[in-house]
Amino acid sequence: MTFLGMPARAPRGVGHLRGDESFPVAARKALANSQLRRNLQHATTTIRGKSGRVIAELPDWQELRSAGSALKAYTMARLPELLEQLEENVTAAGGVVHWAADANEANRIVTDLVRQTGERRVIKVKSMATQEIGLNEALEAAGITPVETDLAELIVQLGNDKPSHILVPAIHRNRSEIREIFLKAMPDVDPGLTDDPPVLAAAARRYLRETFLSTKVAVSGANFAIAETGTLAVVESEGNGRMCLTLPETLITVMGIEKLVPKWSDLEVFLQLLPRASTGERMNPYTSMWTGVTPGDGPQAFHLVLLDNGRTAVLADEVGRQALHCIRCSACLNVCPVYERTGGHAYGSVYPGPIGAVLSPQLTGVADNPSLPYASSLCGACFDACPVKIDIPSILVHLRNQAPHPRTEAAVMAAAAYTMDRPKLYASAQRAAKLARIAGRRGRGLPPPLNGWSASRDLPSPPKETFRDWWRSR
Repeated sequence: MTFLGMPARAPRGVGHLRGDESFPVAARKALANSQLRRNLQHATTTIRGKSGRVIAELPDWQELRSAGSALKAYTMARLPELLEQLEENVTAAGGVVHWAADANEANRIVTDLVRQTGERRVIKVKSMATQEIGLNEALEAAGITPVETDLAELIVQLGNDKPSHILVPAIHRNRSEIREIFLKAMPDVDPGLTDDPPVLAAAARRYLRETFLSTKVAVSGANFAIAETGTLAVVESEGNGRMCLTLPETLITVMGIEKLVPKWSDLEVFLQLLPRASTGERMNPYTSMWTGVTPGDGPQAFHLVLLDNGRTAVLADEVGRQALHCIRCSACLNVCPVYERTGGHAYGSVYPGPIGAVLSPQLTGVADNPSLPYASSLCGACFDACPVKIDIPSILVHLRNQAPHPRTEAAVMAAAAYTMDRPKLYASAQRAAKLARIAGRRGRGLPPPLNGWSASRDLPSPPKETFRDWWRSR
């Protein structure tokens, strides 16, 4: 029997799905960092412009979005049987499939597999799933050194930092900051290193090339897994993925169970959607696909770790399960006015931005991330940008209803409901509302705790005449 178990949330104390502070507290600190805001505005504006231009080239973009959404919905509806089909085909091709119910189990599986090889270092191709579960920390605790090979991930790792973007983890850093990180933490770096981007890239390439050629175990993520053939796919822009997937003797892939697609032909849709929505490219510079083990060619041992870590619980929510359709393109981050001003660290999760505001609370349970569903203006830009039509604003509202509310707020809402349900009482309340002018301009004069409402909103001025008065006079 193969199964991931009953719906359960991602465990506490492991991984990177919960922040140390609420979003409002962390966001205030980020807003005070003017350099961070400049970096974010420049990067997101550039990506939006590139993406918009290449999307405009496709006359059937909206039809492609609808096809991607339909394929994801179909996959989620048949997920158990498709996962078993994937396992069967990976096994038939010489791979080994492991089922991990949560982060602790996934970390234990990967750590044991690396130990069995006798190696003490692994190379990694960018994988948000391994960041989600805190795999690097688990490997280091076992005496195994993980080396990130994606340039942005390497910058984050060398700087003892955290990723702040799904696609560009070091988006909050500029080139002078990157130079300082390389000079301080990169082995054998040229002391005369400048902040010219080609020079920085060349320094990283020299460091990584030696690492690629001398490391026998790799850990990867997966953008897609094809149930029909047992094939895994990674798309990237630098070639580091190709090196990780072909040079080592052992390859371990950690993949969230939602990354599945039913058939090989389904990639046609997603390989058009993903690059345009994410990097503003017509196609990925590197698309690597592999099926099991091929004798004499590439890794001779392949392990696939299928990760739940709260995904089954998300699937059980008829509204929230849309979040599992995400293909990690980051389009929603690049158009979000909140993310552009606060950056990713304020969200406290490896999944920042609008998609993180709906995915992270569902993986952990809303009570563990109660402020994230409110990290949005509900402007709807994320829904318009999403290549698979995830209705993020609707999920945000859905999760806000599940979030714990202060007793004061609950009492106020109950009083409002009681009043609105009684016409005479409501009419009296409307007349009394004229006294609200004493609150001053924008409601800044409201007493506690009501002034908390107007801290981030303007209190509408009550009209001089209510609709009831106007109607009665006519």
